[in-house]
Parts: sequence; C-alpha cells; structure tokens
Amino acid sequence: MNPIDVEAKFDLVPETATGVRRAVMIGINYVGDEPGELSGCWNDVLNMKKYIVDVHGFEEDNIVVLMDDGENTEPTRENIIEAYRTVVAHSEEGDAIFLHYSGHGTKLRDDDSDEADGYDEALVPRDFQENGMIRDDDLYEILVKDLADGVHLVSLMDCCHSGTIMDLPYMFKGDGEMGEMILDPDMNLDAFIEQITGKLIEFLQSRFS
Repeated sequence: MNPIDVEAKFDLVPETATGVRRAVMIGINYVGDEPGELSGCWNDVLNMKKYIVDVHGFEEDNIVVLMDDGENTEPTRENIIEAYRTVVAHSEEGDAIFLHYSGHGTKLRDDDSDEADGYDEALVPRDFQENGMIRDDDLYEILVKDLADGVHLVSLMDCCHSGTIMDLPYMFKGDGEMGEMILDPDMNLDAFIEQITGKLIEFLQSRFS
C-alpha cells in the first residue's frame, strides 16, 4: 500500500486492468426518516452508473445496485456487506472494481483502540437503527485485506467522515496546499502493521499448510 502520485494521470480503469470490470453502487435516501432524509443519492448512483457504462465499458451484468427505492436490492447492513464480499471474492488479477456509496456517514467511538483520535468512521445503512453501522474496520477487513493481488479498486464514498473510511495509511486533501499524499497523522501504525502482519500470516498458512 504505497502512496499515490497525485500528479500522475488518474484512470478509473487503467490499461493494466484488462479483465472483468465490476461495480457495487449504493444510494440511500433514508425515505421517511425525520430528520435525516436525503434527496439526491439515487440520482448520484444512476448518473454514475451511466458514466461507468458509457465511458468505461462496465457491463450491466457486472453492476450491483442497492437503493432504498423499492425497486432495487435494499441497502441494509447485511446486503451491503454481502455485495462487498462478493465483488472481492469474484475478482482476480487484472480485474477492476468500482465502488460508489452515496448516503450518510458518521463516526463512532473506537471499540478496539486502533484509532489515534478515538473514533471509527462508519457508513450508515438503511437499517442502522436495528442492525448498526458499517465501521471502517469492517470495510478494511472486507475490501482491502482480502483483495487479490493485481485487482484495481477505486472507491468513491460520497458521505460525511469518508476521508479515512477505508482505514488506509495515506491521505490527501485537495485544499490547494497539500502537494502529495502523506501518512495520516491519526493512523495508529502499530494497529495497522498488526493488520498487515495478520494477512501475511494467513497467506503463508494457506500456501504451506
């Protein structure tokens, strides 16, 4: 996990990604919630879906849409996690993944002491009141830790508190002052190294057991 050169040309799907292009797109308007109902998240998903199909060649069969519109799969905590697990499990070297989330984000008291600021960032699924949030720890475990080598993943999280919601070590702010990615000052490096070490141990055990 190296920092990205922010001066380099960005491609949603780079030339090296010659395999299958998959997407998981989530839009939650929280219909009927007061306060908290949003109005533009479905449109965000539909517009971005059209963009990735028309411009980047994604195919309908490889795009999973979750929206609380009564027509698509409901964006519950379980369904979001399942969609994320599935797209990672089905992807292999050379494939590209695009994740789009439009909805509420929040922060919660850190429950495992891996955040220097004492808070986890979290996504807010439609059934958050009954089944809770999706923490950055969960997203790292599902989307980063188990991702196959050589898979290109782009995640666009259009929500509050999304800057470090993947629990990655580097950050960049487009404020006109920051010229390169830096190590997140709030990153608990000891905890992060422990996560990486755990993935390496799991890999070695799977190869030699």
